[in-house]
Amino acid sequence: MLKEITHYLTDLRNACIENFEKFESIHQFEIKPWEKKGVGKGEMGLIRGEVFEKAAVNYSIVQGDQFPMQDGSGPFIATGVSLITHMKNPYMPTTHFNVRYIQLKDRYWFGGGFDLTPMGLENEEDTRYFHEVAKEALDRLNPSFYPQFYEDAKNYFFIPHRNKERGVGGIFFDHYSTGSIEKDFRLMQAVGEAFLKAIIPIYEKRKDTPYTQEEKVIQNKNRAHYVEFNLIYDRGTKFGLHSNGNTESILSSLPPCATW
Repeated sequence: MLKEITHYLTDLRNACIENFEKFESIHQFEIKPWEKKGVGKGEMGLIRGEVFEKAAVNYSIVQGDQFPMQDGSGPFIATGVSLITHMKNPYMPTTHFNVRYIQLKDRYWFGGGFDLTPMGLENEEDTRYFHEVAKEALDRLNPSFYPQFYEDAKNYFFIPHRNKERGVGGIFFDHYSTGSIEKDFRLMQAVGEAFLKAIIPIYEKRKDTPYTQEEKVIQNKNRAHYVEFNLIYDRGTKFGLHSNGNTESILSSLPPCATW
């Protein structure tokens, strides 16, 4: 099953890159393979363009003798896709997406989700659409998923020292395992398929919106809060650094510019 999951993840990574590159006239993702002996390997995809000020789409598979977090122990394999976008136009919100599979000696689980972070310039129509797509995808599997994952996202993407949510929410799940890996894998696939359906129309609609330098200042101030969350609270960042993953890939989620 691991082979099937990794094959799906690489296909998903490729689909995300292909869809994002359609917005750029000349810029493309630079793919940087990496490998650490005894740890794992992956590929970091990075673009700096006219629409995507910076975006990263990463795939990795890592392993070790001792699971680096408190929610597991012993030998492990972890694989996943993660991406983040930081847009040049402040009316195009940042988005984050991640799906992952963790396999220990005696158990496994899936995790992931996607969320939307307008940088101080929210469009309620975009927020509503983003959540509608997530709900529609999850309702096909289980009507209880969306309300549960929505609340989990609100709790997870909260910045305590700012007393605010990181953005306008989305869906988030972790440690999902029913004992049927084939059934659980379908949740990962549903989330992956819903993500592009949720974000691409928003970007198409907002990419030509005029903006001012003052609105760019607002964007960069809100990016600072994004940086704080990712470096202090984000589980993926912590897991990557503690598992001795590729530092450049792990920190590629940070924006190209932020102001405090």
